[in-house]
Amino acid sequence: MKFYLDTANLEQIEEVASWGVLAGVTTNPSLYAKEGGKLADFENHLKKIATMVDGPISGEVTAETADEMFEQGKKIAAIAPNMIVKVPMTVEGLKACKKLYDAGIDVNMTLVFSVPQAILAAQSGARYISPLVGRFDDNGQDGLEQLHNIIFAIDNYEFDHDVEIIAASIRSVNHVTQAALMGADIATIPYAILKKCVKHILTDQGLESFKRDWEKVTSA
Repeated sequence: MKFYLDTANLEQIEEVASWGVLAGVTTNPSLYAKEGGKLADFENHLKKIATMVDGPISGEVTAETADEMFEQGKKIAAIAPNMIVKVPMTVEGLKACKKLYDAGIDVNMTLVFSVPQAILAAQSGARYISPLVGRFDDNGQDGLEQLHNIIFAIDNYEFDHDVEIIAASIRSVNHVTQAALMGADIATIPYAILKKCVKHILTDQGLESFKRDWEKVTSA
Protein backbone atom coordinates (compact mmCIF):
# COMPACT_ATOMS: atom_id res chain seq x y z
CA MET A 1 0.00 0.00 0.00
CA LYS A 2 1.28 3.45 -0.93
CA PHE A 3 1.20 6.30 1.56
CA TYR A 4 -0.13 9.70 0.50
CA LEU A 5 -0.33 12.72 2.76
CA ASP A 6 -3.74 14.40 2.97
CA THR A 7 -2.80 18.03 3.49
CA ALA A 8 -1.99 21.37 1.90
CA ASN A 9 0.65 22.19 4.52
CA LEU A 10 4.06 22.59 2.87
CA GLU A 11 6.04 21.98 6.06
CA GLN A 12 4.23 18.69 6.70
CA ILE A 13 4.86 17.57 3.13
CA GLU A 14 8.55 18.46 3.35
CA GLU A 15 8.89 16.56 6.64
CA VAL A 16 7.20 13.35 5.46
CA ALA A 17 9.03 13.47 2.12
CA SER A 18 12.29 13.33 4.10
CA TRP A 19 11.21 9.94 5.54
CA GLY A 20 11.44 8.37 2.08
CA VAL A 21 7.90 6.97 2.22
CA LEU A 22 5.76 9.66 0.61
CA ALA A 23 4.21 8.46 -2.66
CA GLY A 24 1.79 11.34 -3.26
CA VAL A 25 -0.37 14.11 -1.81
CA THR A 26 -4.10 14.79 -1.85
CA THR A 27 -5.60 18.20 -1.22
CA ASN A 28 -9.07 19.71 -1.27
CA PRO A 29 -10.60 23.18 -0.85
CA SER A 30 -11.05 22.68 2.91
CA LEU A 31 -7.40 21.73 3.44
CA TYR A 32 -6.23 24.70 1.37
CA ALA A 33 -8.51 27.08 3.30
CA LYS A 34 -7.19 25.64 6.58
CA GLU A 35 -3.73 26.84 5.59
CA GLY A 36 -5.06 30.34 5.00
CA GLY A 37 -4.86 29.91 1.25
CA LYS A 38 -5.99 32.63 -1.13
CA LEU A 39 -7.53 32.16 -4.56
CA ALA A 40 -4.76 34.12 -6.27
CA ASP A 41 -2.11 31.75 -4.91
CA PHE A 42 -3.99 28.48 -5.44
CA GLU A 43 -2.19 27.30 -8.58
CA ASN A 44 1.20 28.44 -7.27
CA HIS A 45 0.60 26.53 -4.03
CA LEU A 46 -0.17 23.34 -5.95
CA LYS A 47 2.93 23.89 -8.06
CA LYS A 48 5.06 24.08 -4.91
CA ILE A 49 3.62 20.78 -3.68
CA ALA A 50 4.19 19.15 -7.07
CA THR A 51 7.89 20.07 -6.96
CA MET A 52 8.28 18.59 -3.47
CA VAL A 53 6.89 15.13 -4.27
CA ASP A 54 7.59 12.94 -7.29
CA GLY A 55 4.27 11.11 -7.08
CA PRO A 56 0.71 12.13 -7.94
CA ILE A 57 -0.67 15.36 -6.47
CA SER A 58 -4.46 15.68 -6.41
CA GLY A 59 -5.87 19.17 -6.85
CA GLU A 60 -9.65 19.42 -6.58
CA VAL A 61 -11.98 21.34 -8.85
CA THR A 62 -14.50 23.73 -7.30
CA ALA A 63 -16.75 24.21 -10.33
CA GLU A 64 -20.20 22.60 -10.44
CA THR A 65 -20.90 21.94 -14.13
CA ALA A 66 -19.10 19.41 -16.29
CA ASP A 67 -17.81 21.98 -18.75
CA GLU A 68 -16.51 24.22 -15.97
CA MET A 69 -14.92 21.24 -14.18
CA PHE A 70 -13.25 20.25 -17.43
CA GLU A 71 -11.81 23.70 -18.02
CA GLN A 72 -10.66 24.03 -14.41
CA GLY A 73 -9.29 20.50 -14.52
CA LYS A 74 -7.19 21.30 -17.58
CA LYS A 75 -5.66 24.24 -15.73
CA ILE A 76 -4.86 22.07 -12.70
CA ALA A 77 -3.32 19.36 -14.89
CA ALA A 78 -1.17 21.96 -16.65
CA ILE A 79 0.46 23.05 -13.36
CA ALA A 80 2.86 20.10 -13.36
CA PRO A 81 3.22 16.66 -15.02
CA ASN A 82 2.32 14.86 -11.78
CA MET A 83 -0.90 16.77 -11.11
CA ILE A 84 -4.12 14.75 -10.83
CA VAL A 85 -7.56 16.36 -11.11
CA LYS A 86 -9.87 15.54 -8.23
CA VAL A 87 -13.55 15.54 -9.24
CA PRO A 88 -16.65 14.91 -7.09
CA MET A 89 -18.91 11.92 -7.63
CA THR A 90 -21.92 13.58 -9.26
CA VAL A 91 -23.53 13.32 -12.68
CA GLU A 92 -21.63 16.44 -13.72
CA GLY A 93 -18.49 14.97 -12.19
CA LEU A 94 -18.87 11.80 -14.25
CA LYS A 95 -19.30 13.86 -17.41
CA ALA A 96 -16.19 15.89 -16.54
CA CYS A 97 -14.24 12.73 -15.73
CA LYS A 98 -15.04 11.27 -19.16
CA LYS A 99 -13.92 14.47 -20.89
CA LEU A 100 -10.73 14.65 -18.87
CA TYR A 101 -10.01 10.97 -19.50
CA ASP A 102 -10.49 11.46 -23.23
CA ALA A 103 -8.06 14.40 -23.02
CA GLY A 104 -5.44 12.16 -21.41
CA ILE A 105 -5.78 13.70 -17.93
CA ASP A 106 -5.85 11.45 -14.85
CA VAL A 107 -8.79 11.88 -12.47
CA ASN A 108 -9.24 11.13 -8.78
CA MET A 109 -12.98 10.67 -8.18
CA THR A 110 -13.75 11.75 -4.61
CA LEU A 111 -16.77 11.64 -2.31
CA VAL A 112 -17.41 8.02 -3.26
CA PHE A 113 -19.66 6.23 -0.78
CA SER A 114 -21.05 3.13 -2.50
CA VAL A 115 -20.14 0.26 -4.78
CA PRO A 116 -22.28 1.56 -7.68
CA GLN A 117 -20.59 4.96 -7.41
CA ALA A 118 -17.16 3.33 -7.50
CA ILE A 119 -17.98 1.24 -10.57
CA LEU A 120 -19.47 4.26 -12.35
CA ALA A 121 -16.34 6.26 -11.53
CA ALA A 122 -14.11 3.56 -13.00
CA GLN A 123 -16.26 3.23 -16.11
CA SER A 124 -16.15 7.00 -16.69
CA GLY A 125 -12.35 6.87 -16.73
CA ALA A 126 -11.30 7.66 -13.16
CA ARG A 127 -7.71 6.61 -12.50
CA TYR A 128 -8.19 6.84 -8.73
CA ILE A 129 -11.31 6.28 -6.62
CA SER A 130 -11.50 7.73 -3.11
CA PRO A 131 -13.98 6.22 -0.62
CA LEU A 132 -14.06 8.45 2.49
CA VAL A 133 -13.85 5.98 5.37
CA GLY A 134 -14.14 8.46 8.24
CA ARG A 135 -17.20 10.15 6.82
CA PHE A 136 -19.00 6.80 6.71
CA ASP A 137 -18.24 6.44 10.42
CA ASP A 138 -19.46 9.98 11.10
CA ASN A 139 -22.78 8.99 9.53
CA GLY A 140 -23.21 5.94 11.75
CA GLN A 141 -22.02 3.42 9.15
CA ASP A 142 -19.04 1.08 9.14
CA GLY A 143 -16.58 2.87 6.90
CA LEU A 144 -14.16 -0.05 6.77
CA GLU A 145 -16.89 -2.44 5.63
CA GLN A 146 -17.83 -0.02 2.86
CA LEU A 147 -14.19 0.30 1.83
CA HIS A 148 -13.87 -3.49 1.70
CA ASN A 149 -16.97 -3.76 -0.49
CA ILE A 150 -15.65 -1.17 -2.92
CA ILE A 151 -12.22 -2.80 -3.17
CA PHE A 152 -13.81 -6.23 -3.67
CA ALA A 153 -16.20 -4.96 -6.35
CA ILE A 154 -13.56 -3.09 -8.35
CA ASP A 155 -11.26 -6.12 -8.22
CA ASN A 156 -14.02 -8.19 -9.84
CA TYR A 157 -13.61 -6.40 -13.16
CA GLU A 158 -11.04 -5.37 -15.72
CA PHE A 159 -11.22 -1.83 -17.03
CA ASP A 160 -9.47 -0.41 -20.07
CA HIS A 161 -7.24 1.68 -17.79
CA ASP A 162 -5.55 1.28 -14.41
CA VAL A 163 -7.81 1.92 -11.42
CA GLU A 164 -6.53 2.36 -7.88
CA ILE A 165 -8.52 2.69 -4.66
CA ILE A 166 -7.46 5.43 -2.27
CA ALA A 167 -8.63 4.91 1.31
CA ALA A 168 -9.42 8.51 2.29
CA SER A 169 -10.77 10.38 5.31
CA ILE A 170 -8.50 8.28 7.52
CA ARG A 171 -9.11 8.95 11.22
CA SER A 172 -6.99 6.35 13.03
CA VAL A 173 -4.05 3.95 12.79
CA ASN A 174 -6.58 1.13 12.71
CA HIS A 175 -8.09 2.61 9.56
CA VAL A 176 -4.63 2.43 7.99
CA THR A 177 -4.09 -1.15 9.20
CA GLN A 178 -7.42 -2.42 7.94
CA ALA A 179 -7.09 -0.62 4.60
CA ALA A 180 -3.74 -2.37 4.09
CA LEU A 181 -5.17 -5.77 5.03
CA MET A 182 -8.05 -5.25 2.59
CA GLY A 183 -5.64 -4.50 -0.22
CA ALA A 184 -6.31 -0.79 -0.73
CA ASP A 185 -3.79 0.49 -3.24
CA ILE A 186 -3.26 3.77 -1.40
CA ALA A 187 -4.11 5.39 1.93
CA THR A 188 -4.11 9.17 2.08
CA ILE A 189 -3.46 10.08 5.67
CA PRO A 190 -3.42 13.27 7.78
CA TYR A 191 0.00 14.20 9.15
CA ALA A 192 -0.93 13.54 12.78
CA ILE A 193 -2.19 10.03 12.00
CA LEU A 194 0.83 9.20 9.86
CA LYS A 195 3.11 10.16 12.75
CA LYS A 196 1.15 7.77 14.98
CA CYS A 197 1.72 5.00 12.42
CA VAL A 198 5.45 5.27 13.15
CA LYS A 199 4.97 4.90 16.90
CA HIS A 200 4.46 1.75 18.95
CA ILE A 201 4.79 1.33 22.71
CA LEU A 202 6.93 -1.80 22.31
CA THR A 203 9.31 0.10 20.04
CA ASP A 204 9.64 2.79 22.71
CA GLN A 205 10.18 0.20 25.44
CA GLY A 206 12.79 -1.57 23.34
CA LEU A 207 14.70 1.65 22.73
CA GLU A 208 14.67 2.45 26.45
CA SER A 209 15.96 -1.03 27.24
CA PHE A 210 18.76 -0.72 24.67
CA LYS A 211 19.66 2.71 26.04
CA ARG A 212 19.87 1.45 29.65
CA ASP A 213 22.00 -1.52 28.67
CA TRP A 214 24.34 0.61 26.56
CA GLU A 215 24.79 3.03 29.45
CA LYS A 216 26.02 0.06 31.51
CA VAL A 217 28.55 -0.73 28.80
CA THR A 218 29.83 2.81 28.47
CA SER A 219 30.04 3.36 32.22
CA ALA A 220 31.90 0.10 32.97
